[in-house]
Amino acid sequence: MLGMDELNIAMMVAESGIVETAIDDLMEKVQFLAVAESARSNELAKEHIHQWSHYAQKRVADTFENSHLQNELTLYRETLKLNERHFYSRLPSLLGKLASTSSFYPEAKKLIEQNRAVKNPLFAQHFCDCWYESLLNSVKETESGTLDSEKEKCLADLRQRLESLEYVNEIAGTGQVGNFIRAWDMAASKLTKGDITAIRKHANFLRKNSELKEIANQLGRMASQVDDPELRKNQQEELKIVEEVSDEATDDIVGVHQHNDLNRMLPNEAIFLAYPELETIFYKRFLTKRLMNYKMRGKARKLKKVRAEKAENQTADIEKGPFILCVDASGSMRGFPEECAKGMAYALMQVALEEDRDCYVILFSTEQITYELTGQDGLREAGVFLSYQFRGGTELEPALIKSVELMSEEKYKNADLVVLSDFIAPKQPEAIQQMVASLQKQQNRFHAVCFSKHGNPQLMDMFDHCWDYHPGMWGRLMKKW
Repeated sequence: MLGMDELNIAMMVAESGIVETAIDDLMEKVQFLAVAESARSNELAKEHIHQWSHYAQKRVADTFENSHLQNELTLYRETLKLNERHFYSRLPSLLGKLASTSSFYPEAKKLIEQNRAVKNPLFAQHFCDCWYESLLNSVKETESGTLDSEKEKCLADLRQRLESLEYVNEIAGTGQVGNFIRAWDMAASKLTKGDITAIRKHANFLRKNSELKEIANQLGRMASQVDDPELRKNQQEELKIVEEVSDEATDDIVGVHQHNDLNRMLPNEAIFLAYPELETIFYKRFLTKRLMNYKMRGKARKLKKVRAEKAENQTADIEKGPFILCVDASGSMRGFPEECAKGMAYALMQVALEEDRDCYVILFSTEQITYELTGQDGLREAGVFLSYQFRGGTELEPALIKSVELMSEEKYKNADLVVLSDFIAPKQPEAIQQMVASLQKQQNRFHAVCFSKHGNPQLMDMFDHCWDYHPGMWGRLMKKW
């Protein structure tokens, strides 16, 4: 063989510590960014970086696979198999191939010119060694460029999340977010100035109309008052020994790679130490992590916190289903009723975040629009919903049919459907009333919040609980000022 083997050259660069260096750099910047945030947000930011490191490792490897260096590496591999006579005969064509894409071409041309004058008998090996170093540097440069780009994206994402966490906490109000991981996921949403204005506007409206928040709190408590053994849960954290795949464990030999771990070194590498004149080669390979090592993999045991449900505990929490909010977006709701409906939806979103529940909004008018307020994109969807202008006619029946279909699914057990409307609409067909009655027997609740004095009583009779909220003009002026 004329030169150094190119075995796993890309992986060797990826494992050389560039990803670890990027992680350390991100950790330092996160400490600075999260200095005013809670310890929990700091912890989640670090966990986010660790998850990103696995993606970055794969992204770096994929960059090499798809780069022009693959062709040069193939050419290098073919050249290593040549003997010296064939190497010299193919040198002109080799130089021509290097001219088009390789950064090694100028150096290769210079080496060939120097050899013509000196005629070095070890030229072929020296040429391949220099080529190897050039390849190694090119791979490092390519992978470092990709890693720097991904690191900047990760840092921008972290900045965005830490900034948006402020709005998640603002939505939660005086309560606490029940699931901080959910809040962290929601914080990935990028909000526009319009979204932020709409969120703050309705937060202010809710503070002035605290009765809406009281209704939302009553709705939230009802899910806890259900006496159903199937819904009881009590999650407790406990330490368990778990097995995870680790490269540090030594269960199995899965291959060979270049490194400088003397405990895993192949025996034939020790030959260099038997001859004083070759000893420096061994130390060079050791320092550059190019000794052939066994690649090991196995399962390592570690203590890990797991959350387990214990249904037999009588003090267990009740598993609460989602909120489904059917909001009347017709033209008759324009003005104060529209603000009340949005404020009520905002209050129920707060309750959902505090209690770690899902919250969906179905706008019904001449068309249906659905928003998921507590999903990963919930902040942005909340901003879009709160900015929506109500218009059109009242079409309650399709929205109720869709809601009833949703509540028939397993994940909607112990759920609350809340209709926010002026209820200026006809009584619903008997078939829908029967579907609602059937779900009411399965621990699902149907509520109505009416924002008009002229709501149809026959329409509201099908609901478990009804609230009226339509303060007079004098009351509105007092709240406004």
